[in-house]
Amino acid sequence: MRRSLGAFACLVALCQAAATAAPAAPAESSRSSEMQFQLRLEGPAAACGERCRTLVYASGMIKPDTAAEFEAFAARNDIRNATIVLDSEGGSVLGALALGRAIRKLNMTTMVGRVIDLPSGKAREIRASVSPRGDCESMCAFVLLAGVNRIVPAEARVRVHQIWLGDRREDAAAATYSAEDLVLVQRDIGRLAHYTVDMGGSVEMLELSLRIPPWEPMRLLTRDELRRMGFNVGDAPEHADATASVSPASAASPSTGTAAMRRISLASERGWSTIRSSGQMVLARTHPLTIEGEDIVTLDVQFACGATPGEFRMLYRKSRRAAEGEDSPAALKSVDIRIGQKLVPLSVESSALSAQGGMRESLAAGLLPATLVRAFAEGGVRSLTVTTTNDMQERTVIRIGNTGVTRSFAQLVSNCGQGRESAQAGLNPAR
Repeated sequence: MRRSLGAFACLVALCQAAATAAPAAPAESSRSSEMQFQLRLEGPAAACGERCRTLVYASGMIKPDTAAEFEAFAARNDIRNATIVLDSEGGSVLGALALGRAIRKLNMTTMVGRVIDLPSGKAREIRASVSPRGDCESMCAFVLLAGVNRIVPAEARVRVHQIWLGDRREDAAAATYSAEDLVLVQRDIGRLAHYTVDMGGSVEMLELSLRIPPWEPMRLLTRDELRRMGFNVGDAPEHADATASVSPASAASPSTGTAAMRRISLASERGWSTIRSSGQMVLARTHPLTIEGEDIVTLDVQFACGATPGEFRMLYRKSRRAAEGEDSPAALKSVDIRIGQKLVPLSVESSALSAQGGMRESLAAGLLPATLVRAFAEGGVRSLTVTTTNDMQERTVIRIGNTGVTRSFAQLVSNCGQGRESAQAGLNPAR
Protein backbone atom coordinates (compact mmCIF):
# COMPACT_ATOMS: atom_id res chain seq x y z
CA MET A 1 0.00 0.00 0.00
CA ARG A 2 1.47 3.36 -0.97
CA ARG A 3 1.96 6.07 1.60
CA SER A 4 2.72 9.65 0.56
CA LEU A 5 3.46 12.95 2.29
CA GLY A 6 1.88 16.04 0.76
CA ALA A 7 -1.50 17.02 -0.52
CA PHE A 8 -2.88 15.90 -3.70
CA ALA A 9 0.31 15.07 -5.45
CA CYS A 10 3.79 13.75 -5.71
CA LEU A 11 7.15 14.95 -7.15
CA VAL A 12 8.11 16.48 -10.48
CA ALA A 13 9.99 15.07 -13.53
CA LEU A 14 12.09 16.00 -16.55
CA CYS A 15 14.85 15.23 -19.03
CA GLN A 16 16.76 16.81 -21.89
CA ALA A 17 19.60 15.26 -23.87
CA ALA A 18 21.63 17.75 -25.89
CA ALA A 19 22.46 21.45 -26.09
CA THR A 20 20.68 23.66 -28.60
CA ALA A 21 21.73 26.80 -30.42
CA ALA A 22 19.11 28.87 -28.60
CA PRO A 23 18.45 29.11 -24.86
CA ALA A 24 16.52 26.07 -23.71
CA ALA A 25 13.57 26.15 -21.37
CA PRO A 26 14.16 24.95 -17.83
CA ALA A 27 14.28 21.20 -17.91
CA GLU A 28 10.48 21.31 -18.06
CA SER A 29 8.53 18.47 -16.58
CA SER A 30 5.07 17.33 -15.73
CA ARG A 31 4.62 17.51 -11.98
CA SER A 32 2.86 14.17 -12.07
CA SER A 33 5.66 12.30 -13.84
CA GLU A 34 8.13 9.98 -12.16
CA MET A 35 11.31 11.54 -10.85
CA GLN A 36 14.19 11.57 -13.30
CA PHE A 37 17.77 12.79 -12.96
CA GLN A 38 19.70 15.03 -15.31
CA LEU A 39 23.43 15.85 -15.22
CA ARG A 40 24.61 19.38 -16.00
CA LEU A 41 27.69 21.57 -15.50
CA GLU A 42 27.06 24.99 -14.03
CA GLY A 43 27.62 27.93 -16.33
CA PRO A 44 28.40 30.15 -17.97
CA ALA A 45 32.04 29.18 -17.59
CA ALA A 46 33.14 32.85 -17.67
CA ALA A 47 31.10 33.53 -14.55
CA CYS A 48 32.12 30.65 -12.29
CA GLY A 49 35.39 29.41 -13.81
CA GLU A 50 36.96 26.65 -11.75
CA ARG A 51 34.17 27.03 -9.17
CA CYS A 52 31.47 25.82 -11.58
CA ARG A 53 29.46 23.11 -9.85
CA THR A 54 28.39 19.73 -11.10
CA LEU A 55 24.58 19.78 -10.99
CA VAL A 56 22.06 16.96 -10.81
CA TYR A 57 18.54 18.14 -11.56
CA ALA A 58 15.98 15.95 -9.75
CA SER A 59 12.33 16.58 -10.45
CA GLY A 60 9.32 14.34 -10.65
CA MET A 61 7.23 12.16 -8.38
CA ILE A 62 9.17 10.03 -5.89
CA LYS A 63 8.29 6.39 -6.37
CA PRO A 64 9.30 3.41 -4.22
CA ASP A 65 12.03 2.54 -6.75
CA THR A 66 13.35 6.10 -7.23
CA ALA A 67 16.38 5.48 -4.99
CA ALA A 68 17.41 2.45 -7.07
CA GLU A 69 17.13 4.55 -10.25
CA PHE A 70 19.23 7.29 -8.63
CA GLU A 71 21.94 4.79 -7.63
CA ALA A 72 22.04 3.48 -11.20
CA PHE A 73 22.38 7.09 -12.43
CA ALA A 74 25.23 7.66 -9.93
CA ALA A 75 27.00 4.54 -11.14
CA ARG A 76 27.07 5.97 -14.69
CA ASN A 77 28.13 9.48 -13.65
CA ASP A 78 30.68 10.97 -11.27
CA ILE A 79 28.39 12.95 -8.95
CA ARG A 80 30.15 12.60 -5.58
CA ASN A 81 30.23 16.02 -3.85
CA ALA A 82 27.90 17.44 -6.55
CA THR A 83 24.84 19.64 -5.94
CA ILE A 84 21.44 18.02 -6.41
CA VAL A 85 18.74 20.55 -7.32
CA LEU A 86 15.24 19.56 -6.15
CA ASP A 87 11.91 20.80 -7.52
CA SER A 88 9.20 18.45 -6.31
CA GLU A 89 5.80 18.00 -4.73
CA GLY A 90 6.59 14.84 -2.75
CA GLY A 91 5.71 11.19 -3.10
CA SER A 92 6.47 7.83 -1.52
CA VAL A 93 7.65 7.98 2.10
CA LEU A 94 9.90 4.93 1.87
CA GLY A 95 11.16 5.94 -1.56
CA ALA A 96 12.11 9.40 -0.28
CA LEU A 97 13.95 8.06 2.77
CA ALA A 98 15.97 5.66 0.61
CA LEU A 99 16.75 8.47 -1.85
CA GLY A 100 17.90 10.73 0.97
CA ARG A 101 20.26 8.08 2.33
CA ALA A 102 21.73 7.52 -1.14
CA ILE A 103 22.34 11.27 -1.50
CA ARG A 104 24.08 11.44 1.89
CA LYS A 105 26.41 8.55 0.94
CA LEU A 106 27.63 10.66 -1.99
CA ASN A 107 28.33 13.69 0.24
CA MET A 108 26.10 15.88 -1.94
CA THR A 109 24.76 19.39 -1.37
CA THR A 110 20.98 19.70 -1.71
CA MET A 111 19.29 22.80 -3.08
CA VAL A 112 15.77 23.89 -3.99
CA GLY A 113 15.48 25.31 -7.51
CA ARG A 114 15.09 24.61 -11.21
CA VAL A 115 17.83 23.94 -13.73
CA ILE A 116 17.82 26.05 -16.92
CA ASP A 117 19.95 24.94 -19.86
CA LEU A 118 22.19 27.56 -21.46
CA PRO A 119 23.17 27.82 -25.15
CA SER A 120 26.42 26.00 -25.81
CA GLY A 121 28.54 25.27 -28.83
CA LYS A 122 29.73 21.95 -27.40
CA ALA A 123 27.32 19.09 -27.92
CA ARG A 124 28.83 17.03 -25.12
CA GLU A 125 29.00 19.79 -22.51
CA ILE A 126 25.59 21.12 -21.52
CA ARG A 127 25.95 24.18 -19.31
CA ALA A 128 23.10 25.28 -17.09
CA SER A 129 22.16 27.83 -14.48
CA VAL A 130 19.96 27.35 -11.45
CA SER A 131 16.76 29.34 -11.04
CA PRO A 132 15.90 29.78 -7.34
CA ARG A 133 12.16 29.67 -8.07
CA GLY A 134 11.65 26.07 -7.10
CA ASP A 135 9.30 24.22 -4.78
CA CYS A 136 10.22 21.38 -2.46
CA GLU A 137 7.08 20.00 -0.89
CA SER A 138 5.98 17.12 1.27
CA MET A 139 8.56 14.28 1.30
CA CYS A 140 10.90 16.40 -0.83
CA ALA A 141 11.57 18.45 2.33
CA PHE A 142 13.00 15.32 3.97
CA VAL A 143 15.11 14.52 0.90
CA LEU A 144 16.43 18.09 1.24
CA LEU A 145 17.64 17.16 4.74
CA ALA A 146 20.08 14.65 3.22
CA GLY A 147 22.49 17.30 1.97
CA VAL A 148 25.75 17.95 3.77
CA ASN A 149 24.83 21.54 2.96
CA ARG A 150 21.15 22.40 2.43
CA ILE A 151 20.39 25.53 0.40
CA VAL A 152 16.98 27.23 0.22
CA PRO A 153 17.17 30.44 -1.89
CA ALA A 154 14.94 33.39 -1.03
CA GLU A 155 12.54 32.69 -3.90
CA ALA A 156 12.27 28.97 -3.15
CA ARG A 157 9.48 27.44 -1.08
CA VAL A 158 9.51 24.45 1.23
CA ARG A 159 6.12 23.08 2.33
CA VAL A 160 5.27 20.20 4.66
CA HIS A 161 2.28 18.00 5.47
CA GLN A 162 1.36 14.83 7.37
CA ILE A 163 2.09 11.44 5.91
CA TRP A 164 -1.09 9.61 4.92
CA LEU A 165 -2.32 6.55 3.08
CA GLY A 166 -1.97 7.61 -0.54
CA ASP A 167 -5.13 5.89 -1.79
CA ARG A 168 -7.24 7.83 0.73
CA ARG A 169 -5.60 11.21 0.56
CA GLU A 170 -8.18 12.85 -1.71
CA ASP A 171 -10.87 12.76 0.97
CA ALA A 172 -9.13 11.65 4.15
CA ALA A 173 -11.90 12.76 6.50
CA ALA A 174 -14.50 10.56 4.78
CA ALA A 175 -12.32 7.45 4.31
CA THR A 176 -12.38 4.38 6.54
CA TYR A 177 -9.31 2.86 8.15
CA SER A 178 -8.40 -0.51 9.59
CA ALA A 179 -6.05 -1.38 12.45
CA GLU A 180 -3.54 -2.51 9.83
CA ASP A 181 -3.69 0.93 8.20
CA LEU A 182 -2.84 2.60 11.51
CA VAL A 183 0.05 0.21 12.05
CA LEU A 184 1.48 1.06 8.62
CA VAL A 185 1.23 4.83 9.17
CA GLN A 186 2.77 4.68 12.66
CA ARG A 187 5.57 2.44 11.41
CA ASP A 188 6.42 4.98 8.72
CA ILE A 189 6.32 7.85 11.23
CA GLY A 190 8.89 5.94 13.27
CA ARG A 191 11.08 5.46 10.20
CA LEU A 192 10.73 9.15 9.38
CA ALA A 193 11.78 10.14 12.91
CA HIS A 194 14.83 7.81 12.76
CA TYR A 195 15.83 9.23 9.36
CA THR A 196 15.48 12.83 10.59
CA VAL A 197 17.86 12.11 13.47
CA ASP A 198 20.32 10.29 11.19
CA MET A 199 20.41 13.28 8.82
CA GLY A 200 21.05 15.71 11.69
CA GLY A 201 17.65 17.30 11.12
CA SER A 202 15.45 19.13 13.59
CA VAL A 203 12.58 17.46 15.39
CA GLU A 204 10.75 20.78 14.86
CA MET A 205 10.42 19.99 11.17
CA LEU A 206 8.98 16.55 11.85
CA GLU A 207 6.61 17.83 14.54
CA LEU A 208 5.36 20.68 12.37
CA SER A 209 4.81 18.33 9.42
CA LEU A 210 2.76 15.95 11.53
CA ARG A 211 0.45 18.76 12.65
CA ILE A 212 -0.99 19.40 9.20
CA PRO A 213 -3.86 17.03 8.25
CA PRO A 214 -4.53 16.13 4.60
CA TRP A 215 -7.52 18.46 4.22
CA GLU A 216 -5.41 21.52 5.08
CA PRO A 217 -3.02 23.01 2.50
CA MET A 218 0.64 22.22 2.95
CA ARG A 219 2.37 24.45 5.47
CA LEU A 220 4.94 26.88 4.06
CA LEU A 221 8.05 26.95 6.26
CA THR A 222 9.18 30.49 7.08
CA ARG A 223 12.78 31.66 6.67
CA ASP A 224 13.21 31.73 10.45
CA GLU A 225 11.88 28.18 10.76
CA LEU A 226 14.15 26.94 7.99
CA ARG A 227 17.14 28.60 9.63
CA ARG A 228 16.35 26.94 12.96
CA MET A 229 15.96 23.59 11.20
CA GLY A 230 19.50 23.76 9.81
CA PHE A 231 18.90 25.02 6.27
CA ASN A 232 21.13 27.61 4.64
CA VAL A 233 18.80 30.50 3.80
CA GLY A 234 21.28 33.37 3.91
CA ASP A 235 19.84 36.68 5.02
CA ALA A 236 16.82 36.54 2.72
CA PRO A 237 13.69 38.28 4.09
CA GLU A 238 10.43 36.50 4.70
CA HIS A 239 8.17 36.28 1.67
CA ALA A 240 4.48 35.55 1.34
CA ASP A 241 3.17 32.33 -0.09
CA ALA A 242 2.04 32.99 -3.65
CA THR A 243 -1.48 31.92 -4.50
CA ALA A 244 -2.45 31.16 -8.08
CA SER A 245 -4.97 33.63 -9.42
CA VAL A 246 -8.37 32.30 -10.31
CA SER A 247 -11.20 33.73 -12.33
CA PRO A 248 -14.07 34.65 -10.04
CA ALA A 249 -17.46 33.31 -11.03
CA SER A 250 -20.38 35.66 -10.65
CA ALA A 251 -22.47 34.93 -7.60
CA ALA A 252 -25.94 36.33 -7.21
CA SER A 253 -26.86 37.87 -3.90
CA PRO A 254 -28.37 35.23 -1.66
CA SER A 255 -31.95 35.65 -0.64
CA THR A 256 -32.95 36.40 2.91
CA GLY A 257 -33.91 33.81 5.44
CA THR A 258 -30.79 31.64 5.69
CA ALA A 259 -29.82 33.27 8.99
CA ALA A 260 -32.52 31.11 10.54
CA MET A 261 -30.77 27.98 9.32
CA ARG A 262 -30.42 25.31 11.98
CA ARG A 263 -27.74 22.64 11.97
CA ILE A 264 -28.77 19.50 10.12
CA SER A 265 -27.95 16.28 11.89
CA LEU A 266 -26.49 13.78 9.44
CA ALA A 267 -26.92 10.06 9.90
CA SER A 268 -23.26 9.63 8.91
CA GLU A 269 -20.55 12.23 9.17
CA ARG A 270 -18.36 10.49 6.59
CA GLY A 271 -18.71 11.97 3.12
CA TRP A 272 -21.60 13.71 1.37
CA SER A 273 -25.17 12.50 1.77
CA THR A 274 -28.67 13.67 0.90
CA ILE A 275 -31.19 14.42 3.61
CA ARG A 276 -34.71 15.79 3.79
CA SER A 277 -35.22 19.16 5.39
CA SER A 278 -38.73 20.66 5.50
CA GLY A 279 -39.73 18.24 2.78
CA GLN A 280 -36.91 19.28 0.44
CA MET A 281 -33.66 17.54 -0.44
CA VAL A 282 -30.27 18.90 0.62
CA LEU A 283 -26.81 17.56 -0.25
CA ALA A 284 -24.77 18.02 2.93
CA ARG A 285 -21.38 17.36 4.47
CA THR A 286 -20.01 17.86 7.98
CA HIS A 287 -16.24 18.33 8.06
CA PRO A 288 -13.68 18.74 10.84
CA LEU A 289 -12.40 22.29 11.18
CA THR A 290 -8.73 22.43 12.13
CA ILE A 291 -5.89 24.93 12.17
CA GLU A 292 -2.55 23.12 11.92
CA GLY A 293 -4.32 20.02 13.15
CA GLU A 294 -5.94 21.62 16.21
CA ASP A 295 -9.64 20.74 16.30
CA ILE A 296 -11.72 23.90 16.72
CA VAL A 297 -15.12 22.27 16.18
CA THR A 298 -16.83 21.63 12.83
CA LEU A 299 -18.25 23.19 9.71
CA ASP A 300 -21.25 22.27 7.58
CA VAL A 301 -21.42 22.70 3.80
CA GLN A 302 -24.73 22.21 1.98
CA PHE A 303 -26.07 22.36 -1.58
CA ALA A 304 -29.73 22.80 -2.48
CA CYS A 305 -31.77 23.87 -5.48
CA GLY A 306 -31.28 27.36 -6.83
CA ALA A 307 -33.95 29.71 -8.13
CA THR A 308 -33.22 28.67 -11.73
CA PRO A 309 -32.11 25.38 -13.34
CA GLY A 310 -28.66 26.89 -14.01
CA GLU A 311 -27.63 27.32 -10.40
CA PHE A 312 -27.40 25.70 -7.00
CA ARG A 313 -27.59 27.35 -3.66
CA MET A 314 -24.72 26.78 -1.23
CA LEU A 315 -24.68 27.35 2.49
CA TYR A 316 -21.62 27.36 4.76
CA ARG A 317 -22.04 27.24 8.51
CA LYS A 318 -19.19 27.25 11.03
CA SER A 319 -19.24 26.86 14.79
CA ARG A 320 -15.88 27.79 16.24
CA ARG A 321 -14.72 27.81 19.83
CA ALA A 322 -11.93 30.02 21.10
CA ALA A 323 -8.46 28.59 20.50
CA GLU A 324 -5.85 28.50 23.22
CA GLY A 325 -4.93 32.07 24.17
CA GLU A 326 -8.07 33.61 22.61
CA ASP A 327 -10.76 35.37 24.65
CA SER A 328 -13.28 34.69 21.90
CA PRO A 329 -13.16 33.72 18.21
CA ALA A 330 -12.85 36.60 15.74
CA ALA A 331 -15.85 37.44 13.57
CA LEU A 332 -16.05 35.89 10.08
CA LYS A 333 -15.36 38.47 7.37
CA SER A 334 -15.31 36.55 4.07
CA VAL A 335 -15.85 33.07 2.64
CA ASP A 336 -14.67 31.99 -0.81
CA ILE A 337 -15.42 28.64 -2.43
CA ARG A 338 -13.07 27.38 -5.11
CA ILE A 339 -13.99 24.48 -7.38
CA GLY A 340 -11.33 23.82 -9.98
CA GLN A 341 -10.13 27.23 -11.15
CA LYS A 342 -13.35 29.09 -10.33
CA LEU A 343 -13.66 31.22 -7.22
CA VAL A 344 -17.13 31.99 -5.86
CA PRO A 345 -17.51 34.44 -2.97
CA LEU A 346 -20.29 33.74 -0.49
CA SER A 347 -22.13 36.45 1.40
CA VAL A 348 -21.55 36.40 5.17
CA GLU A 349 -25.01 36.72 6.68
CA SER A 350 -24.17 36.44 10.37
CA SER A 351 -21.25 35.83 12.73
CA ALA A 352 -22.39 36.12 16.33
CA LEU A 353 -21.01 34.99 19.68
CA SER A 354 -22.99 32.58 21.81
CA ALA A 355 -24.51 33.82 25.03
CA GLN A 356 -21.52 32.45 26.96
CA GLY A 357 -19.08 34.10 24.55
CA GLY A 358 -16.87 31.05 23.99
CA MET A 359 -18.42 29.94 20.70
CA ARG A 360 -19.06 31.90 17.50
CA GLU A 361 -21.74 30.78 15.05
CA SER A 362 -21.20 32.03 11.48
CA LEU A 363 -23.32 31.62 8.38
CA ALA A 364 -22.60 32.43 4.73
CA ALA A 365 -24.54 31.64 1.55
CA GLY A 366 -24.40 32.14 -2.20
CA LEU A 367 -25.25 30.77 -5.64
CA LEU A 368 -22.97 28.48 -7.64
CA PRO A 369 -23.27 27.76 -11.38
CA ALA A 370 -24.67 24.29 -12.02
CA THR A 371 -21.66 23.50 -14.24
CA LEU A 372 -19.31 23.88 -11.26
CA VAL A 373 -21.37 21.70 -8.95
CA ARG A 374 -21.73 19.09 -11.68
CA ALA A 375 -17.95 19.02 -12.29
CA PHE A 376 -17.43 18.42 -8.57
CA ALA A 377 -20.12 15.75 -8.42
CA GLU A 378 -18.98 13.89 -11.52
CA GLY A 379 -15.33 13.74 -10.48
CA GLY A 380 -13.96 16.31 -12.90
CA VAL A 381 -12.83 18.18 -9.78
CA ARG A 382 -12.10 15.95 -6.81
CA SER A 383 -12.28 18.56 -4.05
CA LEU A 384 -13.54 22.02 -3.26
CA THR A 385 -11.60 24.56 -1.22
CA VAL A 386 -13.13 26.81 1.44
CA THR A 387 -11.06 29.90 2.25
CA THR A 388 -12.15 32.17 5.08
CA THR A 389 -10.79 35.36 6.63
CA ASN A 390 -11.84 36.98 9.88
CA ASP A 391 -11.78 40.57 11.06
CA MET A 392 -8.24 40.01 12.38
CA GLN A 393 -7.16 39.17 8.79
CA GLU A 394 -6.40 35.57 9.76
CA ARG A 395 -6.84 33.11 6.89
CA THR A 396 -8.03 29.52 7.04
CA VAL A 397 -8.07 27.09 4.11
CA ILE A 398 -9.86 23.72 4.18
CA ARG A 399 -10.10 21.20 1.32
CA ILE A 400 -13.20 18.99 1.20
CA GLY A 401 -13.28 15.91 -1.03
CA ASN A 402 -16.20 14.56 -3.06
CA THR A 403 -16.68 11.19 -1.35
CA GLY A 404 -20.33 10.17 -1.68
CA VAL A 405 -21.39 13.16 -3.75
CA THR A 406 -21.60 11.31 -7.08
CA ARG A 407 -24.34 8.91 -6.03
CA SER A 408 -26.29 11.66 -4.25
CA PHE A 409 -26.06 14.40 -6.86
CA ALA A 410 -28.49 12.74 -9.29
CA GLN A 411 -31.12 12.62 -6.54
CA LEU A 412 -30.63 16.34 -5.84
CA VAL A 413 -30.91 17.24 -9.55
CA SER A 414 -34.09 15.20 -9.82
CA ASN A 415 -35.50 16.92 -6.77
CA CYS A 416 -34.61 20.35 -8.14
CA GLY A 417 -36.60 19.59 -11.29
CA GLN A 418 -39.83 19.09 -9.35
CA GLY A 419 -40.68 22.76 -9.28
CA ARG A 420 -39.35 26.24 -8.65
CA GLU A 421 -41.01 26.25 -5.23
CA SER A 422 -38.29 23.85 -4.05
CA ALA A 423 -35.50 26.20 -5.02
CA GLN A 424 -34.94 27.98 -1.73
CA ALA A 425 -36.80 25.84 0.79
CA GLY A 426 -34.03 23.28 1.00
CA LEU A 427 -31.74 25.76 2.73
CA ASN A 428 -34.49 27.59 4.62
CA PRO A 429 -36.08 24.95 6.84
CA ALA A 430 -38.91 25.94 9.08
CA ARG A 431 -37.98 26.87 12.60
